[in-house]
Amino acid sequence: MSEQIHVTHEPEQSRFAITVDGELAGFAEYRSRAGGTKRDFMHTEVDPNFGGRGLGGTLVSAALESTRAAGLTIIPRCPFVAAWLRRHPDFTGTVEWPEGA
Repeated sequence: MSEQIHVTHEPEQSRFAITVDGELAGFAEYRSRAGGTKRDFMHTEVDPNFGGRGLGGTLVSAALESTRAAGLTIIPRCPFVAAWLRRHPDFTGTVEWPEGA
């Protein structure tokens, strides 16, 4: 039986969440900037009980794709988000790199 993995946008909590079989496995938090035209990704976390399955990458990929589709600029302040973007140079979203990233 395969696991059901879902990524959802939770705008009221300013985050994207990933669940496995209905259980929260992780999240990527952001802050809206510039009147809501930018998402500043601050922190990404996956519960250690769900580690080693690539859920962080799945979560960030979906969050950035959703942000790109909404026409918003991505600010990768979170080191995990920044590393994901560096590993995926083909990503076509608008990225504003913070100083020192």
